[in-house]
Amino acid sequence: MSNARPGPPLHIVAVVGLVRDTAGRVLMIDSPWRGWELPGGQVEEGESLTDALAREVREETGIGIAVGRLAIVHSNLASPAKVIFGFDATAVDGALHCSDESLAVEWVTAGAVLERILHPAVARRAADLLAGGDRVVYRAYARSAAADIRGSGVRNPEA
Repeated sequence: MSNARPGPPLHIVAVVGLVRDTAGRVLMIDSPWRGWELPGGQVEEGESLTDALAREVREETGIGIAVGRLAIVHSNLASPAKVIFGFDATAVDGALHCSDESLAVEWVTAGAVLERILHPAVARRAADLLAGGDRVVYRAYARSAAADIRGSGVRNPEA
């Protein structure tokens, strides 16, 4: 009897960006699923990480970006497994707008970012990105897909 898993491993690959404007403010979205967070999302098949981040930020916020250095890699080991790559980025053009994936979009001071985030894994990613530094921060964790309650609605946490 073989313990081999049929087919390729199944991982979700995602990106997140710490996008700053010329005043040093940070771009945030109010997600209908997780509340306030940094913009990003899933990488599509055949898409590079940096192209995915630029696409997601433009779709969610209306802002065009220049993607900078890779700053964090977070691995959620709970099913479905997810690997999240976090980048520094700079706004280069566009105007703020909401989408189906963003109930609100705002520029906030760096000090206000963590005050807005209620989801623990999202807050840890944001804190690691805000900390900066010259090396990539790697974290692995396991979190169930239990619902996160925020305000009057239920938001499904990013696993």
